[in-house]
Amino acid sequence: MECIACNPDKAKASWEQRERILPGIDNSVIARVRYFDDFVKRSIDEGLEQLVILGAGYDSRAYRIEGLTKIKVFEVDHPAMQAMKIEKIKKIFGSLPDHVTYIPADLGRDDFGQKLLEMGYSPSKRTLFLMEGLLYYLPPEIVNKILFFISKNSGNDSAIIFDYYPPSVVDGSCELEVGRNLYNQLIQYGEPLQFGIKDGGVEAFLSQRGFSKIHNVTSVDYKRAYFHGINEGRPLCSLLYFAHAVVE
Repeated sequence: MECIACNPDKAKASWEQRERILPGIDNSVIARVRYFDDFVKRSIDEGLEQLVILGAGYDSRAYRIEGLTKIKVFEVDHPAMQAMKIEKIKKIFGSLPDHVTYIPADLGRDDFGQKLLEMGYSPSKRTLFLMEGLLYYLPPEIVNKILFFISKNSGNDSAIIFDYYPPSVVDGSCELEVGRNLYNQLIQYGEPLQFGIKDGGVEAFLSQRGFSKIHNVTSVDYKRAYFHGINEGRPLCSLLYFAHAVVE
């Protein structure tokens, strides 16, 4: 595969094609990464003791965000995916960092909570559970299981942060073309969306599962926060929301 730097014209054409099919998605994902980074940094400043990254994939926060080396980080991911990441981390750094614990678990099948507890997770410490690009790929019953575990096994002022789509994107009934295109593309990839939260429903959804201080973040919000000056005109996807809340 040719690298982007080696063939910028091809990379540009590929991006433009994707932007025609899924306008604004990439910019919203860029905003998501920045927003979640900023949230982690604020959490560190406010006394965070543990960070749990569910569906960690190639998430690099444990290795690049200042202050996390002093905090216990748990990365939970599918065993095969995690094994590949561990090999890459070893190649980059020479060894695995002491502050990161890797927990192989299939969130759809395994009891990830029990594995967390067995691997040193403390339910009495202030913890942030970060779930980026994850929950909408899981069945609703698994999402419920995850959220109830967090609300019942976390210390004071523990929090969650995640992103979500409305149900119309999940079931393909979205009135916006970008929503239907996203639905169809993920079906073709064999990775259909399975979970969504209706517009205006995140507060009720999370409060019923043991959370308070619920904050919903729309594309208008993250455009205002991050897209200024030369970037002000960049399109965003209004269907991608972020949310964070505190354990009651």
